[in-house]
Formats: sequence, structure tokens, C-alpha cells
Amino acid sequence: MKSKKGVILMALGGLLIAMAVGLTGYNLIDERRAAASAGNVMEELDLIMAQPHEEIEGLIPDYQLAPEKEMPTAKVDDNNYAGYISIPSLDLRLPVLSDWSYPNLKIAPCRYSGTAYEDNFVICAHNYRSHFGRLKNLSTGDAVQFVDIDGNVFDYVAADMEQLKPEDTFDMITADWPLSLFTCTTDGQLRLTVRCDRAQ
Repeated sequence: MKSKKGVILMALGGLLIAMAVGLTGYNLIDERRAAASAGNVMEELDLIMAQPHEEIEGLIPDYQLAPEKEMPTAKVDDNNYAGYISIPSLDLRLPVLSDWSYPNLKIAPCRYSGTAYEDNFVICAHNYRSHFGRLKNLSTGDAVQFVDIDGNVFDYVAADMEQLKPEDTFDMITADWPLSLFTCTTDGQLRLTVRCDRAQ
């Protein structure tokens, strides 16, 4: 009886190990696919944003005259992008989808709420190493930049880091920060959130 129970426990243990290895492999493949997808989109956005824009010296950008306006977007592979985010200290330069959804998060970071124009911008991304998985390595004062599709540049600095519960959506979107970046912690229990001030 004991030996039969031992065989069953060993078989269950082997099955659990196989499942863990399979899940790890799936996550690694998924992360590589996401990194490649974001890289391809950035190439397309670079071409789109390199198109000449007529600039009139002294003209006030329209987003300053009407900050409540919708952020412009560009379509790449049937998805709308609001621009891109750059975090030099993490060697990250990633497209930002204009709307968030779970399928969109598998492609690139997403605008969760707000806009760069109204200083209430919230961007979320998966904790893939190639997306926001290294946010925890940011230091106070590290530069963060968002460039919208029209080429308007918004410079920020990392100012604070906190962990919020998944249900703390209100705190995420109503905090008085011009830019917030968030992702899941490694165990998925909390949301690692980097709050950013406008650069001086």
C-alpha cells in the first residue's frame, strides 16, 4: 500500500514539474514574441513619424491650446498607437497603444487612462523584461520620455515608486502625477507603479 502511494506521489510530482517547465517555456516564448512585435511596430512608427510636419515658428502646439483633445494615433497592423515611450536607463524604447486590453498588452505597453496633454497619463505593460519588467530598477531622477504621434516630446523624471493592489484602480488614475507607469509584480499579486514628474 505504501509503495503504491509513493508511486502516485512521485507521478504527481513529476507531472507538476513538467507543467512548471512547460509554463516557463511558454512564458519565455511569449516574451520573445512580444519583444519582436514591439520592435517591428517601432520600425513602422519611426517611418510614420519621420514624415515631415509643417512647423511654424512661434506657433503654440494645438495640445497646449486644447489639452482636453484626444491624442492623435497612427495605425500599424490594425492597432492604433499614441506614440512611444523611452527610458534610457533601462535601454527601452517601446510603442504605446492608444487603448489597453489584455490582448493589446501582449503586443506593447498601453495607455491605461489620461493623456500627456492633461498631465494625468497612465501607461501599463506586461512585466516582460522587454516591456516593463525592469521598472523596479529605475532610480529617482531617471529620465522618461513620451513622444506622441505628432512628434510632441514630453520629458519626465522618475520621482516615486509604490506598490498598489489590483483593485486600487482609483488610486492609480487619480493620483496627482503627470505620468504613471505600472506593471504586475513577479508574483502577480501587486502593481509596481512608478510615478513621474515633468522634467524641469
